[in-house]
Amino acid sequence: MAAPQGASPQGASPQSTSSRTASPLVVVAAGGTGGHLFPAEALSIALAKRGIAVDLATDERATRYGGAFPARATHVVPSDTFRGRNPVAVTRTTLVLAKGVLAGLGLLRDLRPAAVIGFGGYPTIPPLLAAWLSRIPTLIHEQNAVLGRANRMLSSRVRTIATSFPGLLDHDARLAAKAVHTGNPVRPMVVEAAAMPYPDAATAFRVLAFGGSQGARVMADIVPAAVELAPMAVRLHVTQQAREEDLERVRAAYARIGVPAEVEAFFADLPRRMAASHLVVSRSGASTVAELAAIGRPAILVPLPHALDQDQRANADILQKAHAAIMFDQSRFTPDRLAAEIARLAAEPDKLATMAAAARGQGILDAADRLADLVVKVGGIEARPPA
Repeated sequence: MAAPQGASPQGASPQSTSSRTASPLVVVAAGGTGGHLFPAEALSIALAKRGIAVDLATDERATRYGGAFPARATHVVPSDTFRGRNPVAVTRTTLVLAKGVLAGLGLLRDLRPAAVIGFGGYPTIPPLLAAWLSRIPTLIHEQNAVLGRANRMLSSRVRTIATSFPGLLDHDARLAAKAVHTGNPVRPMVVEAAAMPYPDAATAFRVLAFGGSQGARVMADIVPAAVELAPMAVRLHVTQQAREEDLERVRAAYARIGVPAEVEAFFADLPRRMAASHLVVSRSGASTVAELAAIGRPAILVPLPHALDQDQRANADILQKAHAAIMFDQSRFTPDRLAAEIARLAAEPDKLATMAAAARGQGILDAADRLADLVVKVGGIEARPPA
């Protein structure tokens, strides 16, 4: 796929945006889930401190997480996900993505950003391809410990690839040459929570359970049953994020066994609750792992099974190898096993403190600033020093 003739040379940032408006503009493209939007949000805040305006390009799902996204404007660009190999479905998805690229070309022609930054997910493909065709500097950020499918599709065309984990692309010399390890940007509320010391266990043993930004039924099925089986259940305090359809049965389970519990569909202050916990039980999406590492909390991680890329398993493996977490395959994630693990860890506060320190050792609190500086460099942007 060749870039169009007559476009400005690659790397020449369309600085007319800067001259015509008070601030240079960067377009951030992200899939509409927390794992993509949270680091994009962190970058947007860091760019704003440098006097750079941000527009968000995403899909309809972002309305659930991005209502307070710090963007000048949000643009919904047509996109779809390849699911399976059915020829009709593949053709339909290809046509939708092509429509998205055309829409992206029109959008970028109007906005004339200095750079376009992708955070993964199929909704990033149309804006990033449109930027490549328009000769606008591009950068993608990979949050996971393996390169996702959308980022793989874009990796040969973008100028720079920022990674959350070092050595991610060492197996491919061509991609490794344009890789920069920045870490996974975390939001300011995570940085604030990271200042909280690991709690002592003088009172209740606090467990936080959640399944990522989209929830997980398995947590509703297993965690309350495990708490009931734990021999020290009376000393537990549970905070659990559950899907709307699971709320009542999870609340009823904790009420029946007499364990204090806060159960909600969403906690806006989840990082603070993570910092107040002795142990976290969760999936191992990229943002979850980044926040566990930034705040420094021990975890039992249950990767999403059957994922094509096995990205959550790779993420969990990073923390497990650092002795900061314990990874359970979902097939082994049973009430009995979880109850035994909670009881064992609660009886070993020194081990928990060591795991917390090991997690903290994997965190990069200034990842957003590192990535913002890289965006400024890639886009050739004249930015003010961070406020």
